[in-house]
Amino acid sequence: MEVILKQDVEHLGYKDDVVTVKNGYGRNYLIPQGYAELATPSAKKVLAENIKQRMHKEAKAIEDAKKTAEGLNGLEIKMIAKVGKGNKLFGSLNNADLADELAKKGHSIDRKYIQIQGGTVKATGPYIAHIRLHREVNVEFNFEVVAEQA
Repeated sequence: MEVILKQDVEHLGYKDDVVTVKNGYGRNYLIPQGYAELATPSAKKVLAENIKQRMHKEAKAIEDAKKTAEGLNGLEIKMIAKVGKGNKLFGSLNNADLADELAKKGHSIDRKYIQIQGGTVKATGPYIAHIRLHREVNVEFNFEVVAEQA
């Protein structure tokens, strides 16, 4: 079954992509939840016309995402956390904590677009996060977790 995605669906595709899914997944989940619509020939024509009209806006969005990516490349973040024996953290740090730190530095990025390599951070040291600013602009962001000084 071919469907047109109305919004980004993780591990499937981005908004306005035409994807092929199993019938049950499309009929029982994607369409009722409002994530997709059936890809009929008329819906595909409407989609093509909408994409054509949005190309100007899309170019500006890509340009803005690239400027943000350049700003992130020169940014260094050291997250301070309470540490126990063996440099293990009390608790953990995740993508929401990194999004808060980036917001403090002036880069407002939604936490769902940030993926920390290895999931959550549970020890001090350097880490890498993958940040998706646009469907065509992805950034590898390096940050460090350091121990809180007593």
